[in-house]
Amino acid sequence: MQLYSFFNSSTSYRVRIALELKGLAFEVLPVNLRGREQRSAAYMALNPSAGVPLLRDDDGFELTQSLAIIDYLDQTHPQPQLIPAEATIRARVLEFAHGIACDIHPINNLRVLRYLQEELGADETARNRWYAHWIAEGLRAAEAQLVRHGRGPYCFGDAPTLADICLVPQIANAERMKCDLEPYPTLRAVAAHCSMHKAFQAAAPVRQPDYVG
Repeated sequence: MQLYSFFNSSTSYRVRIALELKGLAFEVLPVNLRGREQRSAAYMALNPSAGVPLLRDDDGFELTQSLAIIDYLDQTHPQPQLIPAEATIRARVLEFAHGIACDIHPINNLRVLRYLQEELGADETARNRWYAHWIAEGLRAAEAQLVRHGRGPYCFGDAPTLADICLVPQIANAERMKCDLEPYPTLRAVAAHCSMHKAFQAAAPVRQPDYVG
């Protein structure tokens, strides 16, 4: 398998975690988002949305969008199952994961932050206030969900699921942007537990071939 990825992309990070959890061998093909390589004609011919990740499997099947990729991996390589089959726990996992992937990430990703600065004239202080505001809104809801419905050392049990896969990169981004995470002890505890798992360690930005400190 080949994964077009950027070390600091939370969506790429999600897919790397899923691949590592399933023990699947893959080659990382870096796409430098800071250098705008995703906008090159060659890459847009592969992925017209001009983003990462893009997964190409052993049969040449190509797929974008991290949640779709992880669902595909669950269908083609079922063990370990990352999106539970049982209806209620599946719903909780998807509720939590979509809260991060659909409510927090899209308005705080690099292209949105660039638009704020380059097109709307926001300075760095305003950009960081924007980022911190939406992190606080989203993580407040995520914390409440885990307090009500979470169980086990991972988000929803004794094994990692899509919920944990979405949580860890979002926490990493919040830490990188120096957001206040003190109000979210449950989220921090789960993320800390995940950090001890070898799959999460292998998928971390600092372990990637394109990592820049």
